[in-house]
Amino acid sequence: MQIEKFYYDNKTVKWFAYATIFWSIVGMLAGLWAAVSIYYPALNLNFAPTTFGRMRPVHTNAVIFAFVGNGIFMGVYYSLQRLCKARMFSDLLSKIHFWGWQLIIVAGALTLWAGYTTGKEYAELEWPLDIAITLVWVAFGVNMFGTIVKRRERHLYVAIWFYIGTWITVAMLHIVNSFELPISFLKSYSWYAGVQDALVQWWYGHNAVAFFLTTPYLGLMYYFLPKAANRPVYSYRLSIIHFWSLIFIYIWAGPHHLLYTALPDWAQSLGTVFSVMLIAPSWGGMMNGLFTLRGAWDKVKEEPVLKFLVVALTCYGMATFEGPMLSIKSVNAISHFTDWTIAHVHVGALGWNGFLTFAVLYWLIPKMWKTDLYSKKLANTHFWIGTIGIVLYTVPMYWAGFTQSLMWKSFTEDGLLKFRFLETVTHIMPLYITRSIGGALYLSGAVVMVYNLYKTIAKGSFVADEAAEAAPLAKEVVTHGKQHWHSVIEKRPFQMLILSFVVVAIGGIIEFMPTFLVKSNIPTIASVKPYTPLELHGRDIYIREGCYNCHSQMIRPFRDEVARYGEYSKAGEFVYDHPFQWGSKRTGPDLARIGGKYPDSWHYNHMFDPQTMSPGSIMPRYGWLFEDQIDTTKTPKMIRAMQTLGVPYEKGYDATANADLMNQAKGIKESLKSDKIKVQSTDEIVALIAYLQRVGKDIKDAPKNQTAVR
Repeated sequence: MQIEKFYYDNKTVKWFAYATIFWSIVGMLAGLWAAVSIYYPALNLNFAPTTFGRMRPVHTNAVIFAFVGNGIFMGVYYSLQRLCKARMFSDLLSKIHFWGWQLIIVAGALTLWAGYTTGKEYAELEWPLDIAITLVWVAFGVNMFGTIVKRRERHLYVAIWFYIGTWITVAMLHIVNSFELPISFLKSYSWYAGVQDALVQWWYGHNAVAFFLTTPYLGLMYYFLPKAANRPVYSYRLSIIHFWSLIFIYIWAGPHHLLYTALPDWAQSLGTVFSVMLIAPSWGGMMNGLFTLRGAWDKVKEEPVLKFLVVALTCYGMATFEGPMLSIKSVNAISHFTDWTIAHVHVGALGWNGFLTFAVLYWLIPKMWKTDLYSKKLANTHFWIGTIGIVLYTVPMYWAGFTQSLMWKSFTEDGLLKFRFLETVTHIMPLYITRSIGGALYLSGAVVMVYNLYKTIAKGSFVADEAAEAAPLAKEVVTHGKQHWHSVIEKRPFQMLILSFVVVAIGGIIEFMPTFLVKSNIPTIASVKPYTPLELHGRDIYIREGCYNCHSQMIRPFRDEVARYGEYSKAGEFVYDHPFQWGSKRTGPDLARIGGKYPDSWHYNHMFDPQTMSPGSIMPRYGWLFEDQIDTTKTPKMIRAMQTLGVPYEKGYDATANADLMNQAKGIKESLKSDKIKVQSTDEIVALIAYLQRVGKDIKDAPKNQTAVR
């Protein structure tokens, strides 16, 4: 049989590696900035782009899509070529993929800093960037499947299974969650509202973690761990079970982010059941990885790459045990809205994603530059600094989470709440400070890595086109003996793609259909009316400033929450909310019943200088709201968009909406004037006050007999 000579493309891998290194530092710096600004709000510099509400999504997007995203592509482009014994399908598509992804990252950061956001966690980028992501993702998919089609190895190794499952599921998640109605170049409203929007968002949000931060990294683990250990994977059969069970079960688990909320109970219970089931495939994969090191544990002591891999797998195991545990209602009642969730997320992000990425970089770069790592001692130093950083980050956050929940739920002997909300914030400040120290250590370790890899590259010689040879793929001979089903499917990548799509689509369809088609699942409430034009503008400002990053708008049916905030939240309250704003963390108090609680002047002074109204507050000042004006020329477009989305404004209201806006603004202006505060009717602060005074007020003001379903 004739042997074919060809060349692997290392140049694309190199550029993705460089991007991974660069964005790791940028993403971690943004995270450290946000962590410090939590307890030192002056760090915001009275500058809108550097407030926590805008820095937090910049940090999460930079870490998830820039650092981890480039890490995925780096590992896939390297391993796929060697597993398929073929160069990537198209060098041009590789370039389009790389540069397209970097441009999206830069544009995403700039738009988020500028306040252009959809207000949906991990999906904050506005509609033009959603389209760009789709196009680049398709380019990646064509390149990947083109490579698989022209492979010289018939067998598709399990790592490729995980790559295929990742590609099709992320495409599905992104498209479904990104249905939105644009009203301008960088402004849109979610197609879904309230409970439906929350369900779709956390179906996406949970599975973005599953299929962007987990499945591709499992594929990388199945390739790079055996390579680094020089051992075959412990059980190939277990890896197959791991793949199919994981992608089927994971997709159902999203509703566990919405326990005790206004989401229908059946959907919450479904999420809980499948979340608990996730322990089995997740731990099966972890054990498969750790058992691959059998007979190689002596190498772990010497090889920093293996050290990083072992801790990465251990953190994966910890996070995937804790996730199902947090989905149990009795545990979730304690953890949700607290810093426990932040600790849980960062065990996975810092330990699993971060350390596995570092391991791949330490293994790949010496290979591509045909040299040895500059310093194993520095790599080991990085490992220990990073490990200590993870501990100093997560342990204080667990402690803070338990403390928050206990203080929130504490009552005096007289049955009164024992602590004001602000007391729970000031009490855990030392833990926030310790968390930032842990983050700084983790970042310092990454800086050590950058130096080590720079010196490694400097002493090596890069091979852009790595020579390889292999026999062409021979025509398959039909055998009549018994074949395992997976042996058949793994030879047919497109059938595997279709089967993977069917497996992951089942859960989403079954969860969505009743909520979208059965009216009784989302009842309406007679007293709940559409937002006024001024309130719509105020809500857009609220979303722009990322207020949902610190405040929830969801009162759960717990004694302490009802006592602290008011009547628990109902599904019908949110039917006009595009997007929903329930939040997932309470750094500040819940705002679901803030409407009418304080006079207009209180909100004015609170936004101007929070310390004057709440001594000890860690909320930043929002000085620009008192200088910038709302754009009333957009009001008709906003009204028409809401009408398209089903909000029952009367026909032709877009033409008269601004008159109502100015009339309501005049009322707030007069109210503030009575407290010796001068404003213009179109000041952004006036619109924000209008929205805050409306939130939850429909329910508070309605007679009891009017909160019934209509």
